[in-house]
Amino acid sequence: MAAHSGSKKVIYAALLGNLLIAITKFVAAAFTGSSAMLSEGVHSLVDTGNEILLLYGLRRASRPPDRTHPFGHGRELYFWSFIVALLVFALGAGVSFYEGVAHILAPEPAQNVMINYIVLGLSLLFEGVSWWIALREFRTQKGKLGYFQAVRTSKDPTTFTVLFEDSAALLGLLIAMAGIAAADWLEMPVLDGVASIGIALVLAATAMFLARESKGLLMGEPALPSVQASILRIAQQDPAVQRANGVITVHMGPNQIVAALSTEFEDHLKAPEIESCIERIEAVIRAAHPQVVTLFVKPQTIGTWITRRNRLDVLQ
Repeated sequence: MAAHSGSKKVIYAALLGNLLIAITKFVAAAFTGSSAMLSEGVHSLVDTGNEILLLYGLRRASRPPDRTHPFGHGRELYFWSFIVALLVFALGAGVSFYEGVAHILAPEPAQNVMINYIVLGLSLLFEGVSWWIALREFRTQKGKLGYFQAVRTSKDPTTFTVLFEDSAALLGLLIAMAGIAAADWLEMPVLDGVASIGIALVLAATAMFLARESKGLLMGEPALPSVQASILRIAQQDPAVQRANGVITVHMGPNQIVAALSTEFEDHLKAPEIESCIERIEAVIRAAHPQVVTLFVKPQTIGTWITRRNRLDVLQ
């Protein structure tokens, strides 16, 4: 729950900043006729909509399990994160590319260029604040991991989605500023359109990266190795367990893990004793890892477990 609280703070900060920036950019584009500024306005508007979708996904994912979704609704967040990536590509990159091509084919010099500089400067300030908030939250969550490693292993897409969106926004602003300045100083309005295409390429690359990460989460990723090792260690410590063979886990949401534990019990145990053992293991695991919302324990020999794991390795 604390992680979701931090994620919401990042999203709200980005939402407010992008909405104000989008309005300012559209007004500036209307006065100056700049293609790059219009692309940046679309970019900020898309980012605003994306933050709303992420908040909606967080709310939907927090619903408790029911009969139609016995493992909860956590993957709603992964679904809406994937939609956000598609919107960045289809609307952000698509519209920016269209505007850039249109301006290259029919270049028109921008008017009141100073307005563009002022708006871009303010936008850099606002986006920088939002980016810093997202970066600080991401640093808190990633711990000692490297940035890209933390993104690859993260099970909460909200923070790194906002961070990458804001990073793309800052880079897009710099490209827009360079394109507008070059078009003005060199008296080559076609460079304004070139800058718009550059923004489109940045957005397309960001969208593809976010889509890849969201797709992995949506398809189902295992819990972190440290969590899996802890589950096995807890099971192995129970006196009724002869061997904890292995565990299969899958994230249904950032804080929702379903685990299947393969265990070989002591041969002399009777059914009631095995049931008591399973209840003990489940209680200790949930105390240590509250995110394990469902635990299945299967009595199984080590040979059967190894055979199954080998079969999975061959299929992979």
